[in-house]
Amino acid sequence: MRFSSFLVALTVGLIASAVICSVSSALGAESRPNVVIIVCDDMGFSDLGCYGGEIETPNLDRLAASGLRFTDFHNNAKCSETRASILTGLWHQQSKNLKLPGHVTVAEVLREAGYRTLMSGKWHVASTPPQRGFDRYFGFLSGAINFFTGLDWQTGENLMRLDDREFQAGDGFYSTDAFTDYAIQFLDEASGTGKPFFLYLAHNAPHFPLHALPEDIAKYKGRYRVGWDVIRRQRHRRLAELGVIDDTWRLSPRDPKVEAWEALTPEQSAFLEPMMEVYAAMVDRLDQNIGRLVKHLESMGQLDNTLILFFSDNGACPYQRMRSPGVAPGPANSDIAYDARWANMCNSPLRLYKQYAHEGGSLTPMIAHWPRGIADRGAFRSFPSHLVDLMPTVVELAGADYPRQVDGQSILPMEGVSLLPALRGEVTQREKPIFWEFSGNHAIRDGNWKLVAERGKEWELYDVSRDRTETDNLASQQPERVRKLASQYDQWATRTGARDHGQCVKMKPSSQSQLFDLQQLVP
Repeated sequence: MRFSSFLVALTVGLIASAVICSVSSALGAESRPNVVIIVCDDMGFSDLGCYGGEIETPNLDRLAASGLRFTDFHNNAKCSETRASILTGLWHQQSKNLKLPGHVTVAEVLREAGYRTLMSGKWHVASTPPQRGFDRYFGFLSGAINFFTGLDWQTGENLMRLDDREFQAGDGFYSTDAFTDYAIQFLDEASGTGKPFFLYLAHNAPHFPLHALPEDIAKYKGRYRVGWDVIRRQRHRRLAELGVIDDTWRLSPRDPKVEAWEALTPEQSAFLEPMMEVYAAMVDRLDQNIGRLVKHLESMGQLDNTLILFFSDNGACPYQRMRSPGVAPGPANSDIAYDARWANMCNSPLRLYKQYAHEGGSLTPMIAHWPRGIADRGAFRSFPSHLVDLMPTVVELAGADYPRQVDGQSILPMEGVSLLPALRGEVTQREKPIFWEFSGNHAIRDGNWKLVAERGKEWELYDVSRDRTETDNLASQQPERVRKLASQYDQWATRTGARDHGQCVKMKPSSQSQLFDLQQLVP
């Protein structure tokens, strides 16, 4: 079987808006909403066509045109940590990526509520999906694999699983296609149970290594010859034309560590260009697979009754990786990532990258599609929101009960707020701040104010109502506001087990924004 479609589908399917809030628990399986969550890996803010990108993503663009685009939805800026919050509705520190007691997963909650619970793709937290509430599972347990062999990127170990059994990838395997194939198979199985379904589809694309199919790569040959500076400006302009951004989203300066494209030699640009071509091909394949999944939901007669949520686990990845010198990116024997040069472009117009608490690390495109529940299709939502909001949204829409105890163990309460009002277009305000901390990079967002710091550095303060791309640091002008927000952050850190500001400042500055040494690699 040919494994097809790049799909990081996040489907949270549900039904009728007004009724669900109060009585959905009493409804029959035929009317209760399905839930599909699609997560992709390491994708930049402006990579999708519907978010200003030049990569061809017609299927996601159609979902956006008939659904909603969020412009202020945030992840945890890192792979495992994002997955922990998706699954638990808690800040990732509270479960230590599912290693600590005192939490339940969304699969456990929905299975108890009568849902068929399905997962395909990247796990990357403690335990295994079958142990944490999923009826069916296909995917890999670690953080990165070879897209063609399924073997772990770091160790070469086979961590592919079908349920709890080891799975051997055969000829013709490509992980983006395979994850979609098994997601569709699981949906077909679920359709015979009479139960609503929850599908968590966690694609590893476009995470490194840069692996793509030749026919997809061919579409992008020569497309990036103009370089990152030109494309950054083009993306910024298209974002404005599409209505995703306004004039509060200034194009941030190019990362000072990144050269101007015109400063490169022809040999250096020829070395870097194929990296972006392959990356674009990976995103393209992802979109193809999402289209395949959506088409299958439609053939099942379930598309209208399914809420699909699509987003990325963090911003574009700046890591320099190369373990196959002399091998061009794309095939199974290559082992390379693009570095901060292209990541800076993929995150246009934002600053910084994966791992950082700045917008370039945590702000993600988020598409919500739900024909029965979304009336103003093609609209935007600027409601400030976060992964921790997914659990209360799903619990409310499914009419499920979130437990206070499981097997005598107290369960921490949900940290987020339901996004149902935002989906319905109701005017609402967020009363709870949003917090981040990973590896010493940390932040608090309260209303229009964001206090953020890189590890080893002091606080920066931004008014995001006027400065969405964090280019005008107001910390020195508003010391009292800095003090107040910093106190809130430290209280949260103490409560959840995150690092407080003092601990973060003592850490060495991050070295993850690495660049290939072009002088050495391309003499």
